[in-house]
Amino acid sequence: MNRPRRLQWELPEIPPPKHPYRDTLFVYGGLAAIVVLVAWATGGAVGKAAEVAIVFFVLASAWNVYRWRAKVHKAARRAAEDGKNGL
Repeated sequence: MNRPRRLQWELPEIPPPKHPYRDTLFVYGGLAAIVVLVAWATGGAVGKAAEVAIVFFVLASAWNVYRWRAKVHKAARRAAEDGKNGL
């Protein structure tokens, strides 16, 4: 009887985008604009929505930039270790 195969739960390694920081800012800028547009379209407080959108944009962008930098540093560390080990 054949031995059952194990499932592989890891995601495949995909290369990072060419401009991860810029792309992040575009996406969160677009989402912030949608928040303001929805407030305007529904007759809500546009000023308050703009404040919320700005806070959202700054915090989300800062977090994403932090994560991209951590990922880049981790990859550089891994490459340096592989170079030391002769791989």
